[in-house]
Amino acid sequence: MNLLLDSHTLLWALHDPGKLRPEAVEEIQDTGRAVFFSAASAWELELKAAAGRLDLPEDWLAAAAQAGFLELPVTAAQAWASARLPWHHRDPFDRVLVAQAREHGLRIATRDPTIPAYGVPVLSV
Repeated sequence: MNLLLDSHTLLWALHDPGKLRPEAVEEIQDTGRAVFFSAASAWELELKAAAGRLDLPEDWLAAAAQAGFLELPVTAAQAWASARLPWHHRDPFDRVLVAQAREHGLRIATRDPTIPAYGVPVLSV
């Protein structure tokens, strides 16, 4: 099953893979599957960096492309769907990821303990 990387998983996969479980690294690097990151994650990461809450490498977006990760845009329909999810999670970025995973049949690679409550497939990283 193809993967959708949560924001923290994206950064760790690119810049600190030692923070990931070896099994997760293996699945992320498996060339037999597509690995996506959401435009919502780019927005979240850049907002955190701008607020001084995250030291974000300047070249992270280029590194994602070089790693072969595919950008997944956020559609209005996904925004609509994310707002109608049960309120297990309050983070709007994570809610968008859930909506995207549902629409595209993706497994979310995350360490977030709340995501499985939505019934989407999860790769624990």
